[in-house]
Amino acid sequence: MINVTKTFLPPQSEYHDVLKRAWETGWMTNRGTLVKELEASLKTYLNVSNIIATTNGTLPLQIAIKALNLKGEIITTPFSYVATTSCIVWEGCEPVFVDIHPDYLTIDASKIEAAITANTSAILATHVFGNPCDVEAIERIAKKHNIKVIYDAAHCFGVNYKGRSIFEYGDISTCSFHATKIFHTGEGGAMFARNTELHDQLFYHHNFGHDGPEAFQGLGINAKMSEPQAAMGLTVLPYMTHILNERKQIIDIYKEAFSGHLTLMQLRPETTWNYSYFPILFKDEKTLIKVLDELNKEAINPRRYFYPSLDTLPYVRSQKCEISNDIAARILCLPLYVGLSGSDQKKIINCVKKVGC
Repeated sequence: MINVTKTFLPPQSEYHDVLKRAWETGWMTNRGTLVKELEASLKTYLNVSNIIATTNGTLPLQIAIKALNLKGEIITTPFSYVATTSCIVWEGCEPVFVDIHPDYLTIDASKIEAAITANTSAILATHVFGNPCDVEAIERIAKKHNIKVIYDAAHCFGVNYKGRSIFEYGDISTCSFHATKIFHTGEGGAMFARNTELHDQLFYHHNFGHDGPEAFQGLGINAKMSEPQAAMGLTVLPYMTHILNERKQIIDIYKEAFSGHLTLMQLRPETTWNYSYFPILFKDEKTLIKVLDELNKEAINPRRYFYPSLDTLPYVRSQKCEISNDIAARILCLPLYVGLSGSDQKKIINCVKKVGC
């Protein structure tokens, strides 16, 4: 079976060697040595101002909304994973959807200002498939209207825009280290804020509000990364060059096969990408379903990612976003992972071309 992704696993012995250090101290959680080491290593690797490792990639979004004390409406994208919207609703705010750019698939910055009202407190945008939003335009809008900016950068490990880590944009950025991501800790995530005071606030929030063992700075929740998670991250990190190179090779073959036949995502200029996903767009949903059926017959399981468009969720106010709904209906992410064989990739390409091109 060929799935849309497969977790990269380093040699088990290497993971055990790192994890052994936690065994020797008996320290499994509450910000042990491995978590702090991982944060330091990632800060250097990513070239970021600050980083807080977390137990998953969803809690950072919730903590970001809490730390910025957001109320009322939050402008967001309808084309993202459901967590982007559900976190807004979970924290008692209302998502206001702005449609996406048809080429970059990120929120269309030219449409944001028209959606701002007296109740707007922030913009929460997603760098879709590691493709940056129009961060400069969003920053101008946010400053003009005195609202905050959060970036859901779940797909963005290692992405740079104009020579700068994508995590350095906005008031707060978040990332996922889920097992399906190019860098992972099994389950995990991180949050980033350049402002030191805001970084400290995020830190307190992710650790029950603790300010020392017997004092509390304020309200908090448990979002701490564990030592076993950090051990996985420390074991995966040395393989990033290998991971990125192999994914690039796979994507280059896909591009050669489909360029001129199918619509591909357009990368924003001056982006150093991380080869996180390979989405293709068919002419209509009917064609996509035919291709999906053909692939499934061969035990190939791509993913309709993202589907459905989030403006159709049952717990949000209906706000029809035509481009997002159109894209969501006809986009498919093809299998992409370290270890995908040339023969399997050829089988995938042939299946798609058989009925989709």
